[in-house]
Amino acid sequence: MASHPFASREDWLTARLSLLKEEKALTRERDRLAAVRRNLPLVLVDTRYVFDTLEGAKDLPELFAGRSQLVVYHFMFGKTWEEGCPSCSFWADNYERLNVHLAARDTTLVTVSSAPLEKLTTYRERMGWTFEWVSTAGSSFGIDFGVTFPGKESPTELGYNFTGRVFGEEMPGVSTFLKLDDGRIAHSYSTYGRGLDILNMAYNLLDLTPMGRQEENLPHPMAWVRRRDQYEAQE
Repeated sequence: MASHPFASREDWLTARLSLLKEEKALTRERDRLAAVRRNLPLVLVDTRYVFDTLEGAKDLPELFAGRSQLVVYHFMFGKTWEEGCPSCSFWADNYERLNVHLAARDTTLVTVSSAPLEKLTTYRERMGWTFEWVSTAGSSFGIDFGVTFPGKESPTELGYNFTGRVFGEEMPGVSTFLKLDDGRIAHSYSTYGRGLDILNMAYNLLDLTPMGRQEENLPHPMAWVRRRDQYEAQE
């Protein structure tokens, strides 16, 4: 555990107010970046993607569920895998049951993976989740949006997170889409890697604590993460 200096309440308040100035500056910068993100140009989605869902086959426009915006979480669960990725499961625990709030802002959240629907449904039940989870049904959706790399190779030169490199056959990400007035679908944004941190409330809470994420001496940042039913009882 890192050592921390001690101070009087008055000196603590001085340090806290100094940090508050930096926090407010970061908030303003985050708001600025959010505005830039919202104003990115749109790209029309010309490919017809069909997904396996519990209600049968659906195309991309149907995943909007009658709303104007769609947020897709690209969950790492390969076609031949028996379980979903522990890290993506960690993220899913954080966005579980958000749909009712997003729906109030004309937005639908759907989780998408490469694995067959039956595997997704079984794993979702095991984890106790309720969000909609659909399969790409062998379509190129994951490949086209930069999260699926067959044979750990990139069909384009972009690689994962626009690095030109590939780190695995499945990787996490978020993509957002807009349904235009004429019914056409446009891709507005995708983010990967550390860009997903903002979605994880557990990480954001740990970032407020003196010990932080406690990942400095681990083989990789999320080496401690387990599926929610695989931790030793600590509650």
